[in-house]
Parts: sequence; structure tokens; C-alpha cells
Amino acid sequence: MHLQRYPRLRAFIAARFTPGAYLGLHLTVGLAFSLGALWLLGGVTEDVVHHERLTRFDVAVMDWFHMHATPQGSRIFQAITSLGSPITVGALAIVIGVLLFVRRQRVLLVAWIVALVGGGLLDEVLKVIIRRPRPPYAARYLHRFSFSFPSGHSIGALLCYGMLAYLLVLWLRSRDARIAAVVGAGILIAAIGFSRIYLGVHYFSDVLAGYAAGVVWVSACISGAEIARRK
Repeated sequence: MHLQRYPRLRAFIAARFTPGAYLGLHLTVGLAFSLGALWLLGGVTEDVVHHERLTRFDVAVMDWFHMHATPQGSRIFQAITSLGSPITVGALAIVIGVLLFVRRQRVLLVAWIVALVGGGLLDEVLKVIIRRPRPPYAARYLHRFSFSFPSGHSIGALLCYGMLAYLLVLWLRSRDARIAAVVGAGILIAAIGFSRIYLGVHYFSDVLAGYAAGVVWVSACISGAEIARRK
């Protein structure tokens, strides 16, 4: 099919890859990330439910870290994992929410609230559906019962710090500062997920599923915010 014969179709496709166009490149990228993450989440969930190869890898990774963990390493990763705790994420959510309210950025405020609240609900729903027990080493750090799949810290960290990086990209004028914000958020999110595996409170697939679920939701929230802002 030659697109030259269909100028409207050609214009529509071109607009989907134009950064400044309404429903343009940001929506295309967001949809691509969402679909890719949804595919990954489905694959990981299927492996966990049916106890396939990934779950055996989970146990091998968990046992390796348990054998090689050190007291100093445990203290470091306890500090890192606290950055993704409900208390830290909740406190940061309030601070950023108040800031957005004071600045009268209603679209971003709604996106911020929907991202964090929706992410928390998504985590709880998946936990109740899958009902995966915690790793055997988790009792050392956990004082209340909860299911393991997916990692709530991973979802919370990706949504909170991912959305914060998005806000900083909008607010910062320097290109280098924007890149630093995105890279810094990525490193922090990865460190929090790794800390959950190192401490033995989550399996590798729990963290991977948490990231996948977080990407699906944060992509939807950012795409929605961009559509509302540009409209």
C-alpha cells in the first residue's frame, strides 16, 4: 500500500511520531512501553503461577545472596529499601502533592495522585490474586504477614520516583539536569528493587513483576497527563 494515495492516513501516522503534536510521539511511546511491560508482567505471572523455570531461578538467586550476604551489606540495603517503604513514599507523596496544589498545576496533581493510589491498589489486587508466599528468609525483616508477588516496594518506588522524574523534566530548564533527574531516579529504583532480593524478602520475579506493573501504570498516567496538558 502506497501512503501517497492516502494523505489523511499518512498525516495521522506522521502525527503519532511528532513530539509536539497532540496525541503525538508521547502517546506512541507510552503505549509501546505499556504493551511491552504488560507482556512481561503476563509472562512472569504465568511462570510463577505454574512454577516454571523462572521460579527455580528465583530460588537459586535467593540462596546465593543468602550465602554471600554480610552484616554491613544488610545494613546498607536496609537503608536503601527504606527509601521505597510506604512511610517514605507516603511522605514524599504529600510533599509533592502540596507543592503541585500550591502551584495550581491541577493536571499534574491529579496524575500524581492517580499514579500512587492506583499503583497501591494494583499491588494489593495482584497480591490477593496470586497469593505467593514470602521467601523463607523474609521473617527476619518482616513483622506482619503479606504476600510476596509482586514487590510493593518495587511498584511504589517506580511510580513515586518515576513520576517525580517526570515532574522534574517538566520543571527543570537545563537538559543536563533533566538527564540527571531521569538517571538518578532509574538508579534509585533499581537499587530499591535489588535491596528486596538481597535482604531475602522478595524473589527476583517479584521485583521484576513489580517493575512491569509499575511501568504499565506510570506510562498510562504520564500519557494521560500529557494528553490533558496538550489539549
